[in-house]
Amino acid sequence: MQNLFDQAKRCLDCSDPVEKLALTAQTFTALLAGDLSLESCHAPLPFSDAGRPRRPRLVAPRALPRRSPASREGRIALLHAIAHIEFNAINLAWDAVYRFRGLPDRYYHDWSRVAAEEAYHFRLLAARLAELGSSYGDMDAHDGLWATAARTAHDPLVRMALVPRVLEARGLDVTPGMIERLDKVGDNATVGLLEIILRDEIGHVEIGTRWFRHLCAQRRLDSGQTFQRLLSEYMQGQVRPPFHYEARRRAGFSDSEMRHLEVMAKKDGK
Repeated sequence: MQNLFDQAKRCLDCSDPVEKLALTAQTFTALLAGDLSLESCHAPLPFSDAGRPRRPRLVAPRALPRRSPASREGRIALLHAIAHIEFNAINLAWDAVYRFRGLPDRYYHDWSRVAAEEAYHFRLLAARLAELGSSYGDMDAHDGLWATAARTAHDPLVRMALVPRVLEARGLDVTPGMIERLDKVGDNATVGLLEIILRDEIGHVEIGTRWFRHLCAQRRLDSGQTFQRLLSEYMQGQVRPPFHYEARRRAGFSDSEMRHLEVMAKKDGK
């Protein structure tokens, strides 16, 4: 029987977006059918770059121009940026499966499902870009998400704290504003896509919260104090308001965690 870890690595290494989507769907379907073992004789290889196409060109975040969604070009830029996040999120989910061993079976089912849902989001966004006469890779992008994956590859607790609960949770904060702006300019098709993505991403961040707290409990660590410590150690200058309190609470954030995020954001903003 094939094992999930080898299949996750195939998905992770694949550089062609269409093939990556197909492999992701096949792997998740096989896992649900009970056709993949959760045992492997091989330890994960050291962290390395994930498979991705030659385009988009990766640049510093500050090098990306800001455009208004009121224009067609602005909507394309917004959709391209989100598509890039979703493509990276497929890799992040498969790396979370492949890299971290010895966790409960549900962990691997959770993150395989996340990979499948991120692939679905990417497919929707790619189709919408095509409707607007563009495609993924036509514009520059940045590599912030994957850079943080590299910094957290040594420990699943650190990965769960910082990638889902900080970087991906940022999408919970900013997506409602995007929806509002696009609704004002009458782009109902893109609004519909973002509503699907926001709904699913709340669940993805909640999965990160669940496994972060599981690992804290396993190590007899206070999850609130540990989250604060990791924020201070890794994320100085990267915690920014506004925060979408309702979405974050649905994703498992406690009131004390939200208060700490607010305090940290004020310090970072000075």
